[in-house]
Amino acid sequence: MTLHWKLVIDAADPHAQADFWALTLGYPVEDHSALIERLLTLGAVSEEAVVESHGRRAWRDLAAVRHPDDPYEEESGTGLGRRLLFQRVPEPKTGKNRLHLDVHAGPERRDAEAARLEGLGATRLHKVEEPGGTWWVMADPEGNEFCVQ
Repeated sequence: MTLHWKLVIDAADPHAQADFWALTLGYPVEDHSALIERLLTLGAVSEEAVVESHGRRAWRDLAAVRHPDDPYEEESGTGLGRRLLFQRVPEPKTGKNRLHLDVHAGPERRDAEAARLEGLGATRLHKVEEPGGTWWVMADPEGNEFCVQ
């Protein structure tokens, strides 16, 4: 038996993080507006639980991106495959990540990709050069480390 999974990332601003990672990975930001409208109509959620993002209603404290080729629930907009979910938390990031993403650009595109990501708000932390490979260690706009290989 296999299990469905998503990677959940704590964030101060889930929508800004989702936008950054959508542009980084070429993923769409999930559209949960139909579900939100239905739940608002039923009185199951309040207006305080939502904001406007990308010209549509979105959850105030959650935003997600999904792989464009993976299935998703049309009714809710929720991805059913490769997916990153960003959830608002009150505390700032205080230490090194125990889990991180590796973005595979390939040796011929690695430096150009790192530069592109800097343009989106990432920061280059340092370059690693080892017998097994070379990569950039970077941080997203909220300081979460990731690697560009």
